[in-house]
This record gives sequence, C-alpha cells and structure tokens, in this order.
Amino acid sequence: MGVALEIQSPGKVNLLLNILGRRPDGFHELETVFHPVQVFDHLRLARGGSGIQLRCSDPRLPTDARNLVYRAAAMFLKAAAIPDGVRLDLRKNLPLAAGLGGGSSNAAITLLGLNELFGEPLTPEHLHRLAAALGSDVSFFLRRQPALAGGRGERLEPLPPFPALRGAAFVLIHPGFGISTAWAYQQLARFPDALNGRPGRARQLVALLQTADLPTAGAAFYNALEAPALAKYPLLALFQEFLRAHGAAAALMSGSGSTTFAVVSGLAAARALAEKFKARFGASNWIAVLPV
Repeated sequence: MGVALEIQSPGKVNLLLNILGRRPDGFHELETVFHPVQVFDHLRLARGGSGIQLRCSDPRLPTDARNLVYRAAAMFLKAAAIPDGVRLDLRKNLPLAAGLGGGSSNAAITLLGLNELFGEPLTPEHLHRLAAALGSDVSFFLRRQPALAGGRGERLEPLPPFPALRGAAFVLIHPGFGISTAWAYQQLARFPDALNGRPGRARQLVALLQTADLPTAGAAFYNALEAPALAKYPLLALFQEFLRAHGAAAALMSGSGSTTFAVVSGLAAARALAEKFKARFGASNWIAVLPV
C-alpha cells in the first residue's frame, strides 16, 4: 500500500441522450451513449492527517461535503471501515457545469484511487454501488471505455471502441457559461417530444457506430436536452450550424451542456476546424482538440 497516488480524471461526451419520461422517484428514465474524452482533471490522493482534507485549484468549488470528491472519500472510508485520514488535491482543467462529467469523474477516480491506495479492500461491484449512490453517471468513469447506459444513467453496458470513430477527433467548445443540469431537466416539461422520446435510439446509434461510416453514424447523434438549452442559448445552435457547415460529421451539445462538441474525420481536420471557429467566434471560448 503506497502513501500517495496521482491519477488523471477524464471527461466524457454523450453521443446520444434520449429521455424516456419522468419516473415516480423524480428522476428521468433515459438511454445514453457515453464516450470518454482525453482531457483531464488531476487528483492527488495521500494517506495521513485526520479526517478528509480536500484542496481544489478552483476557488468556486467547495471543499467540504458539498463536493462530490469529499463525499466519495467519506463513503469509501466508511464502506471499507478505514479509520485513517486522507488528503486530496484536485486540480481542475475541465470547465464547470459543462456537460463533460467533471464532477462525476472526480468522484469515480476518488473511489478508484482510494481503493488502490488502501490495498483494494472493496470489490469492483462494491465500488459500482457506491458510484451509483453518488450520482447518475459516476459509474461510467470507473472504466475508460464507451458505454451504453439506461435507467437514470447508472445501468451500464461497456462497449469496445467504435469502428466508425477510428482515426476521428473531437473538438470541444465551452462558451464560458454553464447550464444547470437541474434547470435543463425541469424545462423538459415544456417540450413533450423531448421529454418522452422514442425508446431504442441509443442501441440504434451503437449499431451504426459499429457497422456504418462516420457521416452515417454522425447523423444519428441526438440530445433531448438541447430542446430547452438551445431555446434559451441560441448561440449554441449557431456553434453547431457553423461546425457542420465546415466539415464536422456531427455537432451536438454534451449532456445538459453547455459544451458543444464536433466529431471530425481526423486530428488535422479538427485543428483546422478549431482555427476557423476561433476566426468566426473569437478566442474567448475554452476549446480542446483531441483524438478520439
């Protein structure tokens, strides 16, 4: 058992997010296709001290039980019956309220890191249960591979890399403002078609990503939460139109936003598209160009 550990905490995009109605428990039934993205927060975990000590590079984030990293650490220590203290240092790189799953990823990586740090007292199944209790998409980040998800996002079917995305690249664009996940779901009541989607779209997209070319699969990307988000923030619709007009095989909002992502045939084309975007919309947006 080591005394300190440093781990990367990746983001994600949703290639599809289809809402299937509101559940009796207040959550929304959904189907989604998650894909990891190679842009990372960084987490350093160390044994020592008393209780849970969390530091974060972003002063906007709390460092107490309101933070998912803190809650993940507390749940792990309790579940594993570990009395030791831990020190956690979180260095943020992913933007906040972005639809990229940064907080959920941080929580999952905390569970994985502490389990490694203390000699793996918990089984993968136990970690999955803790992750599902922390948040709907936390479980996805326990593995670094695409996944089809159902329920409220916690029922996962891990998938191998998609042939349609082989050699492709992502362009991620965050506009400098966030969108509240709670707000996005609350607004769905105004958009009944988006609130009550057609089941099966996620599995259909997975089939296309496994058997079709990138343009064919890209045409099937979908996000129900765009209905309220693009109505309130038409700039995001302009981003998508520009990206598609300049060669993106798909352009979509990730999760509840506000990040827009484009899928492009290769890294050179993605870099060129990012430069065109900056020339059109300015350089104030957070932009990342990444191989799939």
